[in-house]
Amino acid sequence: MDKMQNNSLTSRTLALKQKFMETLIGKSLTLSGLLFILLIFSIFMTLLFGAFPALRAFGLKFIFNSTWDPVAENFGALPFIVGTLITSFLALIFSLPFSLSLSLFLGEYFKDGILASIVQGAIELLAGVPSVIYGFWALYILVPIIQKIELGIGVAPYGVGILTASLILSVMIIPFSASIGREAVKMVPQDLKEAAYSLGATRIEVIKEVILPFSGSGIFAGFLLSLGRAIGETMAVTMVIGNSYFLPKSIFDPSNTMASLIANEFTEATGELYISSLIEIGLLLILITVVINLIGLFVIKRLSRQR
Repeated sequence: MDKMQNNSLTSRTLALKQKFMETLIGKSLTLSGLLFILLIFSIFMTLLFGAFPALRAFGLKFIFNSTWDPVAENFGALPFIVGTLITSFLALIFSLPFSLSLSLFLGEYFKDGILASIVQGAIELLAGVPSVIYGFWALYILVPIIQKIELGIGVAPYGVGILTASLILSVMIIPFSASIGREAVKMVPQDLKEAAYSLGATRIEVIKEVILPFSGSGIFAGFLLSLGRAIGETMAVTMVIGNSYFLPKSIFDPSNTMASLIANEFTEATGELYISSLIEIGLLLILITVVINLIGLFVIKRLSRQR
């Protein structure tokens, strides 16, 4: 009888401990989420207050003005918004076939083995290389190649410019989209693929009709993450984009991104309006990233419903 009572008491104690730990973990996660939201809000408000003098002086004209003249205190963000978007989306287009190929290679063809380990290790190594190293590599290897191409097609041989920055960015973002895409491909149920094979489908048909539709939202999420990395990249882009203040007329022209502009000029900026304009550039960069992420989440939900 005493033994049964002791066992019952022990079970109650364990249940209370488990309930206490679950409550503690739940409250900790809630607190972490609230702190994260507070951090994002504080960053946004800091940038908003810092950009207020420029917002008051220029209003919406700041977005559409293509002049950046610190001497005359005439500032416009249009060349840098255009440079950021063109560079980032070009990098995404360049990286897409390689990222998708790596996702299918590691997620479907070679899930395990020495070759898969080597390729996966190379991808992780690329993700860990500092951006300044990519910039040095682009300056000494990629820029001369681009110059030769520009000479061959009759374009001014700057070497640096939007095309060069997009190419180096595409290399930098491949590991992010490829890693997420690989996991998405691995999550495709095996019975779906076996059912397709049993009906006589080839591997290419299985990839096209089963794997890609099922894992499409995950693969797109990987591309969205890599696009966010491309938009915010600073050092490598700053070293090879040419740092021009004019609207680019082609992908061979030097340009500037919002991040590279801030990196180049913030430490040397003088005057309230100059500093405030640079802070507003940072605020616009956050807003552009948020808008792109919201559009991406909408597309992911649509893809998930279609699946």
